[in-house]
Amino acid sequence: MLFRQAVGAAAGAALLLLLAPSAVAVTAPSAVSSDEVTVDPTATVASDGTITLSGTYRCTGASGPVFVSSSVSQGDPRVNQGIGGTSARCDGAEHTWSNSEKREAGTLKPGAAHVQATLMELSATGLPLPTFHAVRDQDITVVQG
Repeated sequence: MLFRQAVGAAAGAALLLLLAPSAVAVTAPSAVSSDEVTVDPTATVASDGTITLSGTYRCTGASGPVFVSSSVSQGDPRVNQGIGGTSARCDGAEHTWSNSEKREAGTLKPGAAHVQATLMELSATGLPLPTFHAVRDQDITVVQG
C-alpha cells in the first residue's frame, strides 16, 4: 500500500512538472506584449550640459502612479547618469516621453552612448513598492543640441 502511494505521488509530481512549462509559455507573452518602452536612437547634449533622452511608451492595467525613468552611460558601462523621470498614463495608447537633466558640462559628449529606459509603477496601497512594466536597453548616438 505504501509503495502505491509513493508511486502515485511521484506520478502526480511528474505530471505537474510536465504541465508547468507549457502554462508559463502560454501566459507570459500576453502579459509582456501590451507594455513597452522605446528609446529614440539620438539624444542631445546642450553646451550648458543639459542632456535630453526621449522615446515612446505604452502600458495598461496600472493601479498606482507610473513613471518613465532613464539613465545614460558613455565610456565606462559601470557609470550611469540618471536622467530625470516622466509621469506616464497607462491607458493602452502610445505616448511620447522626454527626460532632461542638467549635468556638469562635458559629462556626456557627442558620440556613442547607452541608454536604459524603465516603465515602472509604484503600488497604490501600503508601502510604495516598484513593479516594472517594461525595460529597454539601447545603444544611441549623442549629438550636440
